[in-house]
Amino acid sequence: MKFTRKDANALKKLKRTSRQLPLFWTLVIAVLLAGCITLLALWCQPNALRSVLVIFEAQPLLIVLNALPVGLLVLLFTCLTRNVCFGAALTNLIVCGFSIANRVKIEVRDEPVFPRDLALLKEVGSIVSDYDIQYPLSVIAVVVLASLALVVLGFFLRCKPFPAKKLRGWRGSLLGSAASLAVLACLIVTVYASNDLYNSFKTSNPYYVPAVFNELGFPYCFCHQFTTYPVDKPEGFSKGQAELWEQETPPAVPGKEPQPVHVVMVMNEAFSDITDHEVFAYNEDSEPLPNLQAMRADPHAVTGHIVVPGFAAGTANTEFDVLTGIQTNALSATTTSAMWVVNRNLDSLFRVYGADGYHTSYFHPGDDWFYNRENVLRWMGAEETVFIDQMTAPEYKGRWVTDAYLTGVIQQEFEDTVAEDKLLFHYMTTIQNHMSYTTDKYGADYTYPNVPLHTSVSPKVETMLRVYIEGARDADTMLGDLRDYFAAQSEPVVLVFFGDHLPYLGDNQLAYAELGMTEEAHWSDLTAYETPYVIWANDAAFSLLDWSAAEALPETISASFLGAAVLKLTGHTAQSSWFTFLNDLLLSSFPVVQKNTAVQSDGRIVNPYLLDDHPPMQLDKWRQWSYYKLKYQEFDS
Repeated sequence: MKFTRKDANALKKLKRTSRQLPLFWTLVIAVLLAGCITLLALWCQPNALRSVLVIFEAQPLLIVLNALPVGLLVLLFTCLTRNVCFGAALTNLIVCGFSIANRVKIEVRDEPVFPRDLALLKEVGSIVSDYDIQYPLSVIAVVVLASLALVVLGFFLRCKPFPAKKLRGWRGSLLGSAASLAVLACLIVTVYASNDLYNSFKTSNPYYVPAVFNELGFPYCFCHQFTTYPVDKPEGFSKGQAELWEQETPPAVPGKEPQPVHVVMVMNEAFSDITDHEVFAYNEDSEPLPNLQAMRADPHAVTGHIVVPGFAAGTANTEFDVLTGIQTNALSATTTSAMWVVNRNLDSLFRVYGADGYHTSYFHPGDDWFYNRENVLRWMGAEETVFIDQMTAPEYKGRWVTDAYLTGVIQQEFEDTVAEDKLLFHYMTTIQNHMSYTTDKYGADYTYPNVPLHTSVSPKVETMLRVYIEGARDADTMLGDLRDYFAAQSEPVVLVFFGDHLPYLGDNQLAYAELGMTEEAHWSDLTAYETPYVIWANDAAFSLLDWSAAEALPETISASFLGAAVLKLTGHTAQSSWFTFLNDLLLSSFPVVQKNTAVQSDGRIVNPYLLDDHPPMQLDKWRQWSYYKLKYQEFDS
C-alpha cells in the first residue's frame, strides 16, 4: 500500500487542525492522564476500586506513591514520542498490562506479579499452559480502547517544540526520557525501597502479600518489590562451570545403595532445649523434655544441634535451608526471605526421594499463601501439599493446631502410603508453640507449671517462660509419641525431629538476657541460632542402614546440611552431585557456616572470609552452585 499525495495532504490538514500544547499545559495534561491511568490500573485489580479508594482516603500518601511512577513513565514516553497523548497511550498499555497480569496471577496462583518475574518471560508460555486461565476480556478491552483513544487524541493535541533550541531534536528527547528514568530509578532505590514506609500502611493482613498488593495499590507495591528479596550474584560466577558440577556423577560406594526406608521429618515450632541451661533447676522428675533426653542415650538415635538462619523467627527460611541445602543467609548481603526468591522449579529432598519412587508430601497447619508455600513447595517437587483448609477436624490448643493432632495426621499419612505399597518421604511443619507466650495463649483459666530457676527474673519473663515451656512439653510428647508409634511398625522408618528457631521471649532478647545466656561466648554468632535435632531409626530401619553415617555427624551442623545428611544415611545421594558435595563440605571442612562465623571440622570457630584463602574454595563453590540452582537449573516438572 503506497503513501499517496492524497494521504500526505490529509496528514497536513490534520496537523493544521491539531492544537499545539505549550510546555505548561503539556505537564498539566501529563499529570491528569497519569492519574487516570493509575485509577484504571487499580480498577484492573481483583478487588473493587471503591474499596481501594476508601483505603487511599484514609492513607492519602498512597495516592502519590501509586501515581508518581506512572507519571514519570508518561513523561518518559512523552519525551520519546514528543506527544503527551502518545506517551500516555504507551504508559497505559504497559502499566495496565502489568496490572492485568497481576490480577491473573493472583487468581490463578495466589501470588502477585513481582519485578523478578520479568526474568521469566521466556517461560511464560509453558507456565500458562499448566493452568486453566479465565482472562478478564472485558478489562483487557477497556484498556486497549483507552489506549487507542489516547492515540487518536494525540493527532489533535500535539506538543509545541521545547523552548530551548538545542533540546528540540533527538538530543532533547533522549535527555528528557533519561532524566525521567533516572528520577524513577532513584525513587525506587530510596523512597520505594523503604520497608519502614511500606510497613507503616495499614492492611487487613500484612503477611498475605496478594492482599497487600490489592489494598496498597499495584504500582506502589510493584516498585517496592524491586529492592526486596534480593539474590546477589557471586563474584566470579560461571554458569558453564556450575553446569559441569551438576553433571558430575558421584562415585559409587559399596554398601551405600538407596535403602527402602520411610523418612518422616518434623520441624517443630520454636522447639528448643534452652531448659538444659544451668540456670534452670529442673530435676529428673520435673524434666520438661524427657523424650529428648531419653533419645540422647538411645543407640538408635543421633542427636545434636542445627544452626538455623534466624533468631526467634524465620520458620520458612529453615524449611528452605533443610530441604534445598541452599543457605538463606548466603543469598544476599542484605536480609532476604528465601521462599520469596524462589520462582521456578528447584532441587530439594522432595525431588531426590521422588526420583527414587517415594510418595513425597508436605503438611503445615497454616494457610497455603503464607510465605508463598503453596507455590514454592510445588516448585520444590512435593507431590502432595496439605494446609489447614484441607485438614479434617483440626484440634486447637488456644489459637493454634495442636502437636497431638498433627501426630495423628502423620500416622495417617504413613498408613495411607503403606497401604498403597509405597515409601514415604514426609515433611511436617508444626505451629502450636508459636508466640506470643502470654497467659491467655491456652485460655484464661489454663494453669501453667512453675519454672524452677537459680536466678530471679521479672514477672514478665517468668510468664513467658512458663507459657513457652508448656508448649515445649507438648512438642516433646509429640516426639515420644512418634517414636513409640514407629517403633511398633514392621516397616523401616527414620524419624527426624528438630526446631525451626529459638522462641521469641521479649524485645531485645529480654528473657535470654535476664537468664544470663546473652553473656556467654559466641551467643550472638552461634548459640542464639541453635536448636536441637534428633535422627532416630526403628528396628527395621536400623538393620538396613549403615548407622556410622549418622554417628559421624558433628554435634552441631548448619541447617543446610541436615537434609543432605539424611539422604546420605538412607543412601539416596548416589544420583545427586549437589547433596554429595554438601556432605563432603559438612564432614571435611565447615560443619557450620553462619554469616561471617564458621566452625571448622577441627572445632575451631573462625571468620571464613578472613582466612588466607578467602573465601575458601569450598564455600565459594557452594555459593556459586546455589546461585545456579536458583536461577538456571531446569526440571521437567
